[in-house]
Amino acid sequence: MTTFARTALVVVVVLILLLGLLWVFQRRLIYLPDRAPPPPAAEVIPGARDVSFTTRDGVRLSGWYVPGAREDVTVLVMGGNAGNRLHRAPLARALAAHGLPVLLMDYRGYGGNPGSPTEEGLLLDAQAAREAVNTPRVIYFGESLGAAVATGLALRQPPDGLVLRSPFTDLAAAGQANYPFLPVRALLRDRFPVAQGVGRVAAPVVVVYGTGDTIVPPGLSRSVAEAARATTVEVTGAGHNDLVLLNGRELIGSVVELAGRVRGKG
Repeated sequence: MTTFARTALVVVVVLILLLGLLWVFQRRLIYLPDRAPPPPAAEVIPGARDVSFTTRDGVRLSGWYVPGAREDVTVLVMGGNAGNRLHRAPLARALAAHGLPVLLMDYRGYGGNPGSPTEEGLLLDAQAAREAVNTPRVIYFGESLGAAVATGLALRQPPDGLVLRSPFTDLAAAGQANYPFLPVRALLRDRFPVAQGVGRVAAPVVVVYGTGDTIVPPGLSRSVAEAARATTVEVTGAGHNDLVLLNGRELIGSVVELAGRVRGKG
């Protein structure tokens, strides 16, 4: 065997090993939970309370309920792939200040909850949270990966309104944008499709994204908005994790405006 052939063989073996490791450990790269239990809800947001609900596969989950002045439209918040409900407290606080009750759910494996996250697991978690909402109307709010969860839930249990913050068309597209040198689509086990299903959501849809987003490129969010025939709110210069996309004026205003439309239909 020539030196070139031996070198090529070593490179191929190393690549196969690396791809195998990526296949085995991919969920550790996708899901980045803060597993620590947050403090009691009332210590973070006055008047808020701790709630719990059980999924159809028997996982007991914890969340926070933040009451609003008008108990007619609840905003069910499905977070992104990182952190836990404590990190979404500014969002809940801002929405409650406009009279909207908020349910901040945490997925399995997040915020002190048992279990490990998977695509189907997150959908079951969101479904359990939805069943815990008892107001006449509900708006689903999904952030990044949570936008895929919210869309999946909307196809199973239709909401009265749907807000998708920084959505991707599917997880592979977002992964390919961040890791262009890897065969992301071929490796992924969890797919999280958004664009292919969101057009079947009958409720009004709002898509909010930042033009400076380098994690979920704005073009992916625009494609989702087009597929959904959604109202689009573009936040100029905002990056994926900027505060303006958590509790900024444009974001909060879009949810409040949608809630008004939802109430008007009643």
